[in-house]
Amino acid sequence: MVDARQQFGTRVKSLESKNVKLARGYYTTIRADGLVVARPARRGLRVPTKLLVALVVLFVCFKGFVLAAIGPTAYDSRLDSLAQGTVIEQAGAWVLQVDPVTQTLARKLGPIFRG
Repeated sequence: MVDARQQFGTRVKSLESKNVKLARGYYTTIRADGLVVARPARRGLRVPTKLLVALVVLFVCFKGFVLAAIGPTAYDSRLDSLAQGTVIEQAGAWVLQVDPVTQTLARKLGPIFRG
């Protein structure tokens, strides 16, 4: 009798975990005998789009603040020194290069930082 209860408890836990997985999404397949079976959908690595957009906006704002704070000549000289470095430093120099949005933001913030 005890063994039957343990098996029942194991089956119930298995069904509950399957139910939780199916609640997150599922797809159906038809087995060879014609039975329709629901299987949990695979969850890949999903990054929210809003998070990516927010990170890009923050990064561009950071570039604008740095450009406004140190000035365009110092910023360009630091980018040139990065461009002469390793492959990773060259990639950093490419990412940090001045774009129109950064330049506009720096022009607006320049008088605030430099008084």
